[in-house]
Amino acid sequence: MQLNNRILSTISYVAVLIGVVLGASGIVRGGSLFIAAGTLGIALKSRNFRRIEFYLPVVIAIALFTLAIALPRGR
Repeated sequence: MQLNNRILSTISYVAVLIGVVLGASGIVRGGSLFIAAGTLGIALKSRNFRRIEFYLPVVIAIALFTLAIALPRGR
């Protein structure tokens, strides 16, 4: 279980880092999708804690994913 949490957190942090780099370079939609996926992975790591520590990041990740899909093309 510890190894799964370590792999999940590493993949999640890498996804957030890729999202920030993509967003800073101008690919905002792709960056937000990566950040949402990374946030969801980090939230899944804390699924054994109390409710607010799990559900608030999950709701934020879902909202960011929805917003990224709904973004109009800016070009």
